[in-house]
This record gives sequence, C-alpha cells and structure tokens, in this order.
Amino acid sequence: MRTNLDLSPFYRSSIGFDRIFNLLENAGPPQNADNWPPYDIAKLGEDTYRIVLAVAGFGEDELTITQEPNMLVIEGAKTENDEVQYLHHGLALRSFARRFELADHVTIVGAKLENGLLIIDLKKEIPEEMKPRRIAINVENDKKAASKRIESAAA
Repeated sequence: MRTNLDLSPFYRSSIGFDRIFNLLENAGPPQNADNWPPYDIAKLGEDTYRIVLAVAGFGEDELTITQEPNMLVIEGAKTENDEVQYLHHGLALRSFARRFELADHVTIVGAKLENGLLIIDLKKEIPEEMKPRRIAINVENDKKAASKRIESAAA
C-alpha cells in the first residue's frame, strides 16, 4: 500500500534519509497482515521503550528474540503433542513471527516472560561522537591587533 504523500521536495534538500523516506512511502498495514499475537508499544521515558506481546501458552524455550540491523524479530514455535486428543481446541498456539522496525541506535536492554506476557525493554543510546557538540571559534592574533589599531586611530 502506497501513500499519497509527495516526498520529492525532501529528496532535493536532504542527504542520507532514503531509509526514512522508504518507510514513509510504504507505511500502512501490509496486505493480509496477521494480527497475532496482540502487542503494546509503550514509551516509558525520553529514550526508553517497551514492547509487550501476549504469548500465553508459550514457554521461554519456544520463543526466539533476534535483533538484526534496524529490525527486531520475535518468533514463537509451539511443538505439537500428538498424544493429546482434543475435544475442543480453542487456544491460538500457532507459530508466529512478529517484526518491528527499529530506529538507529535502538538496542534491546532485556526481555522477560511474565504471566503470559513477553516484555522487551529497549533504549535509544546515541553515541557520544554523534551528539551535538559546541565548536570553539579561534581568532587569529593579527586580526585582533589590527582591530585595536583602527579603534585607537579613530579615537
């Protein structure tokens, strides 16, 4: 699904934002999207986030969390028990793969499984060399002396 957003003015005046423009152009729900398992995304602070997935019935050994470049992939695979004969099978314990796009410098702090909820904490940590810094302006001594002479000659 493509949006009706015209990003061409931004392409003329910005460099290196191709990934962001591609995300904006392709924004929207994918065709035939599976909305299982349900999840929440919460912003806990300035640079801290939390993803909570409802994975009732899955154990720690049946869940996999992988961080790829700018992508978080959560997969769940339930092993079937052939010894059990179900009279009614209403629990949605099917395999799943859920992907989340991550911004640059977002890292996974930790993950825990608690009361059927998979809780993943994330943090955005910008490296020191990428943070804004103040640049000192150096003035040459010859220019200072010349400006002082002009001021004294005018007086």
